[in-house]
Amino acid sequence: MNNSLGKKVTFFSLIKYTFPTMVMMVFISLYTIIDGIFVSRFVGSNALSATNIVYPIINILIGISIMLATGGNAMVARLMGEGKVEEAKESFSLIIITALIFGCIISVICLLFLNQIIYALGSTDILYDYCSSYLSIMLLCTPVIILELLFEYFLVTAGRPNLGLLSSIIGGVTNIVLDYVFIVPLNMGIKGAAIATCIGYAIPSIIGILYFSNKSNNLHFVKPKFNLKLILSSCSNGSSEMVTQMSSAITTYLYNIIMLRFLGENGVASITIILYSKFLLTSAYLGFTSGVSPRISYNYGSNDKKQLQKIIKYSYLFIFTLSVASFIVSKMLSTALISIFTGKGTKFYNITLNGFNLFSFSFLICGINIFTSGMFTAFSNGKISAILSFLRTFVFFIIEILVLPVLFGINGAWLVIPISEIFTLVFSIFYFFKYKEIYGYGTVKSI
Repeated sequence: MNNSLGKKVTFFSLIKYTFPTMVMMVFISLYTIIDGIFVSRFVGSNALSATNIVYPIINILIGISIMLATGGNAMVARLMGEGKVEEAKESFSLIIITALIFGCIISVICLLFLNQIIYALGSTDILYDYCSSYLSIMLLCTPVIILELLFEYFLVTAGRPNLGLLSSIIGGVTNIVLDYVFIVPLNMGIKGAAIATCIGYAIPSIIGILYFSNKSNNLHFVKPKFNLKLILSSCSNGSSEMVTQMSSAITTYLYNIIMLRFLGENGVASITIILYSKFLLTSAYLGFTSGVSPRISYNYGSNDKKQLQKIIKYSYLFIFTLSVASFIVSKMLSTALISIFTGKGTKFYNITLNGFNLFSFSFLICGINIFTSGMFTAFSNGKISAILSFLRTFVFFIIEILVLPVLFGINGAWLVIPISEIFTLVFSIFYFFKYKEIYGYGTVKSI
């Protein structure tokens, strides 16, 4: 079953295999970024600020999806490697249902307390109406957001990454077209952006449902058996990704508070643009990690240490190369990236450019940390993966955002993420060497 996961790898075959997932993640990141471009250009910087104010709630929904997708995906892929086909299908089906239930419960709670939540997230009276319009529509579309993210991972495990890529491209292009139609000619404002995004998510979700409903496919829906241990194990194993999203929600909130204090609504809009750029430039790391993880899990499950060593070695080589390339591109295109959102020479533009030039140093390091955390998830070691994610996106961030702005003002705020990545890298290296013999990716001299 799914022999593609067990095929022999070379450096270029691994890139070829993970490329569809990388491109798919880029298109997924574009859903949000394109909203930001149209909102900033045609609605205003306050509307752009509002999308960032409410994004912590969307982070939580994404976190639930990715937690069960990565944690459960590693278990399903390992079951495939062990030849337990029916158990893999049952586990897959249960994970999908569980994610939908969790997500919808949170969505309903948020809708019931929408006003209180928006103000608790730091919204001002100026931003409130924008926040309410955008968040309420996104919450109503929770099922399609969750399914799109889950299918993104499981299509790779099913050996159909190209289908995931195609569906994401169709969804992304649809989102771009509808953003223009709803915001410009129809003048629907921020509501139009939210609706366009939801439709962009819905298309890949429908394609995924159709694919996994076909009984002739090697991974498809079956009647699941309730397995609390599987659910808890999936949550535990994918906890690092949930930690990342939860921490992202908290850090976004804190960044918004700091920016409001130093620079007002323009500051929130600036950090929104920079986080969009980070999302785009790091999406390739996330896509590569999600694409290669099933192969790590499969070969670990089948005890093919030689293949496992090759996969890990080639993965780090590619991530390092991509990190350097991303940093260079970010420096070369910084003015172009920012000018997409706002005109050159404005105060808003100058604030953003200064922040981006300092923030961009994080692109040199974050790929290594993202992959190392994802690698331990693929080995079903959710504990180490969660520690790395927690340190990277929460502990170091909290310490630095409390200290650096006090010492260096607004420049200190821009440097919080790069310095957090440096500290996390130390722990990534430590855990890599600590577990290399345990998981069999140790010596690579024979490769």
